[in-house]
Amino acid sequence: MTFTPILLLLAASAAEIPKGAHVLLRMANSISTRTAREGDYVYLRTATPIVVNGRIEAPEGSYVQGVVAHNRRSGRVAGRAQLGIRLETMTLPSGKVFKFSPHLSSLDSTDSDQKLDREENRIKQGSSYGRDAARIAILAGTGAYLGALVDRSWKGAGIGTGAGAAVGLATVLLTRGKEVELRQGVTLDVVFDQPVELE
Repeated sequence: MTFTPILLLLAASAAEIPKGAHVLLRMANSISTRTAREGDYVYLRTATPIVVNGRIEAPEGSYVQGVVAHNRRSGRVAGRAQLGIRLETMTLPSGKVFKFSPHLSSLDSTDSDQKLDREENRIKQGSSYGRDAARIAILAGTGAYLGALVDRSWKGAGIGTGAGAAVGLATVLLTRGKEVELRQGVTLDVVFDQPVELE
């Protein structure tokens, strides 16, 4: 008769991170699509304590380990950089290790072009079309100025414009776009899809 209430009491007192809970993590190492490979380890720490029922269950600074689940470098003409991270374990200062798999909710990146695709759980680099067009326009303008100086005519300016634009286009075609970079100290907000028991 007393056995069932004890089990219920233990189940009720077991601490867990509930489904839907948000946890802020801080990158402990830097990672970039330029050098990362799928399967590489990613290290983070909790940026805030995890509090359950008014009690700190995971203090700030608890270790979190994950892996690179997807990596794609930025292309020279098409294809933007993408980075996917799968979080796997959290280690408390006591040495207890818990398995978990939250998904990314948001990131605080210094690069405003980086965006989080929540459906794919990947960080993607924004478009470089505007920067590419500006680079071509600047080189075309420089070419026009130099052509006009050399030939002292509109014809020289026209030739210079064409040559500058060609150089600008070649530069764009030979240069890769920006990579996704998560530098040390960048914070990520993650959400738990399933509850995680901590005891």
